[in-house]
Amino acid sequence: MLKTVVIMPAYNAEKTLEKTYRDIPKDQVSEIILGDDCSQDKTIEIAEKLGIRVLKTPHNLGYGGNQKMLYREALKRGADVIVMVHPDWQYDATKIPEMVAPIAAGEKDVMMGSRVLGGGTLAGGMPIWKYISNRFLTWCENMTFRLDLSEYHTGFRAFSRKVLETIPFEKNSNDFVFDTEVLAEAARKKFRAGEIAVPCRYFSEASEINFVRSSVYGLQTLWVCLKYWLNLI
Repeated sequence: MLKTVVIMPAYNAEKTLEKTYRDIPKDQVSEIILGDDCSQDKTIEIAEKLGIRVLKTPHNLGYGGNQKMLYREALKRGADVIVMVHPDWQYDATKIPEMVAPIAAGEKDVMMGSRVLGGGTLAGGMPIWKYISNRFLTWCENMTFRLDLSEYHTGFRAFSRKVLETIPFEKNSNDFVFDTEVLAEAARKKFRAGEIAVPCRYFSEASEINFVRSSVYGLQTLWVCLKYWLNLI
């Protein structure tokens, strides 16, 4: 049986961490590791109470930096499949087995949980401006990376060990655009990507980046696309 490790990059997730953790099918995963990026709330206290293995960043590394730490640890601990899910309860962690199955079967190397694939994205609470930008950026990325995905901007994704051992994720940004860079690198190495539909859940307690940060992220994503076309990735 393949070893599946779930990682959760966290920052001030005290309000949603337990709900996310309760949804994870414990009989289907070997380990759960939370990376705390200097939270200022009770995220670590709650995680430790739940029995989650906690890694703490020495200082605020950013979303990408937190993931790097978690991927290194998961690989070190012998993970065959690594599932990343945000601990903000925006994504349905009960679907982890569906994410892992195509990788375990050797059919896919990367799996994404798409909030767009099943419809209901706006009904689930995604702001209209964010939906439009998501659609535009995904179109640009599909034209560039050719992974044929309905969404590139999800906080629920899974990778085979081979992917993370092959792509140079350590050199990527420590910011949110880390996720885009990882997919660009996976596409460059011809890894196979797939997706499943997950419900869209937006609510006040969920983590959210504001319009300005989202705009910066959008520009950074377009820059990654340009670098890919120029064979710089």
